[in-house]
Amino acid sequence: MATRTIGVIMNGVTGRMGMNQHLIRSVLAIRDQGGVTLRNGDRLIPDPILVGRNEDKIRRLAETHGVRRWTTDLEGALANPDDTIFFDAASTQLRAGLLKRAIAAGKHVYCEKPIAETLADAVDLYRTAERAGVKNGAVQDKLWLPGLRKLKRLIDGGFFGRILSVRIEFGYWVFEGDWLPAQRPSWNYRKEDGGGIILDMMCHWRYVIDNLFGAPKALSCIGVTHIPTRWDERGEPYQATADDAAYATVELDNGAIVQINSSWTVRVRRDDLVTFQVDGTHGSAVAGLTDCRIQPRAATPKPVWNPDQKQTIDFYADWQLVPDNEPFDNAFKEQWALFLKHVVDGDPFPWTLREAAKGVQFAELSLKSWAERRWVDVPALED
Repeated sequence: MATRTIGVIMNGVTGRMGMNQHLIRSVLAIRDQGGVTLRNGDRLIPDPILVGRNEDKIRRLAETHGVRRWTTDLEGALANPDDTIFFDAASTQLRAGLLKRAIAAGKHVYCEKPIAETLADAVDLYRTAERAGVKNGAVQDKLWLPGLRKLKRLIDGGFFGRILSVRIEFGYWVFEGDWLPAQRPSWNYRKEDGGGIILDMMCHWRYVIDNLFGAPKALSCIGVTHIPTRWDERGEPYQATADDAAYATVELDNGAIVQINSSWTVRVRRDDLVTFQVDGTHGSAVAGLTDCRIQPRAATPKPVWNPDQKQTIDFYADWQLVPDNEPFDNAFKEQWALFLKHVVDGDPFPWTLREAAKGVQFAELSLKSWAERRWVDVPALED
């Protein structure tokens, strides 16, 4: 068994998501465990080079985590033939342009979502990658969450019978920043900086729906800026110009209805920060990030509506926890390992830039529905 390395240019990993999920818990975790196993038994170890504009920040990050290579010179990194993968987790507004530069340099590309601000740019990006013959992919991490993997197992096993409806509840209270610091960066709430919960989260919900429940046929969405004034990282007030909540209904081609509430202005009283409730003819399930609970038809209680008496049924107690029958690793790390093997061994990797473009389409149609106050069809994406 031989050991091989693969150079990975990592751009935008000084931010919270890029640093924690992609650098520390994925690429460095794979490196520290001795790499991933290739088809011939060799071990492939990622060798990252960190790229950033702030020299002090990128240097400290590299030194803290034992990364020997870092630079502020993106062009120099792209010119190095030993670094064959380019990854981006920086600004949505800059992403399409950065990925095109990497593709022009012959790099395989992998990136966070959304891959672009508009569908036209997203389609142009994946076509550029296909014409160049480079391998490409986008992060669709929620598919590897333990809760959703258990849910997928239930679907594949026929637990639900015919799926009738899905309810996705996502969000939590993001503090305004005046008396407690906000948990999210201020650009999230400025439309001119690429902010907005519709652009951010509808991309996620598209790939979850596509991979678990069916193809979207039509949607209706309304966005809201519930809190018009927030305070930035310096404690200065600013006007929130982007939506901080969105309420959508989606019709699938199989007849199921999906309801999606996404909000940074909601206080949580549910099992997790995101829950997916699936109701079918033979049973129901509620999945969070890690756990999944089920209620089969034979164990469904029979409540009777009577507003004059206090409810005696504990509706939380009548659900069975799905066991952890298999080990679950970090969701981002699992997809990173698959992409590395895709680049070197050619293993299947269906989560391409084309699939990510569907997420941008979903967000764009949601914004259109909101602006025009009507249902809109979701057309198939052309090849």
